[in-house]
Amino acid sequence: MDQQAEQLKKLAAPLLAWYDDNRRILPWREEVSAYRTWVSEIMLQQTRVAAVLPYFDRFMAAFPTVESLAAADTERLMKLWEGLGYYSRARNLQKAAQIVTEQYGGTFPDIYEKLTALPGIGDYTAGAILSIAFGQRIPAVDGNVLRLAARITGCDADVLDAGNRKMFRGWMAEAMPADRPGAYNQALMDLGAMVCQPGGEPLCDRCPAATFCRARQGGRQRELPVRIRKKEKRVEQLTVFLLRRGGQTALRQRPDTGLLAGLWEYPNVPGALDETAAARQLADWGFTPHRWVKKLEAKHEFTHIRWEMTDYVLEVDGDGPAGWVWADEAERKRKAVPSAFERLTRESSGIAEEGRP
Repeated sequence: MDQQAEQLKKLAAPLLAWYDDNRRILPWREEVSAYRTWVSEIMLQQTRVAAVLPYFDRFMAAFPTVESLAAADTERLMKLWEGLGYYSRARNLQKAAQIVTEQYGGTFPDIYEKLTALPGIGDYTAGAILSIAFGQRIPAVDGNVLRLAARITGCDADVLDAGNRKMFRGWMAEAMPADRPGAYNQALMDLGAMVCQPGGEPLCDRCPAATFCRARQGGRQRELPVRIRKKEKRVEQLTVFLLRRGGQTALRQRPDTGLLAGLWEYPNVPGALDETAAARQLADWGFTPHRWVKKLEAKHEFTHIRWEMTDYVLEVDGDGPAGWVWADEAERKRKAVPSAFERLTRESSGIAEEGRP
């Protein structure tokens, strides 16, 4: 066994004892199934646990089984996902649910290769499902686990490198105990979130690995894990129009592929248009503005892109291009509008409120 795996093997007994006393009470842990574990793990990608809790409860109420998710109305699914971001995750959820329903009779496969062949399920999610729902000795290695492993072993390999991540995963697989594999993986998740934290000082005095953690012994907690700086995000400038007409708001649907595929958005064009250029764009769409309500600036971060938006809120006359929808407040709330446009959505609601007697 590698020295690093031997070092990590020291963690199992104290970690599980710590977990029994300190574990987070979460709905997908209190009632365990492959379906609930899967949905929770997909929701938790890039999202804090506290933010996921109400989404998970609503999702389970709407789609209590994999079959109900497979048959779900796509627009309703996207609306329930609204605010979690990364909407491709929701689309992959439904695609995977349809495969599980059609090919596996609604029962999740308990074989790693079959699970990772499903849309949206990678090494980590497969490990979580197989260990938690099926009791298999398979690690679930995410950012929390990489941070723990790097600090406990004192390893200064770049954890963002795919080859190094595979190396860490191999160490974790060797060090993983045969008993309680699901609890072990969840304990690692909790320890990384609650004690060996990514920001600020880790709470080493509360850590079950305190006596043998090499980062602590060498005072290197802030240095580890090593992450080589990512490339700067590409900046895209947009001009976005919140167009109001008789209590309705103009929406259009994004293409079926690409960023935010299939979601509803406020009309927009590339570039940062000043008022003169914005007026020309409105004329090209066939609109006559009769009140410029306000101009806003907003930003939104995606994984590799940052949108810098110039937003105009206007009242207009005209129908606009074919395929656009004029939605009243109730209909707009039923449609999945990305959180990238959250500020304009609030403005739209505010205008609707102002217009009421």
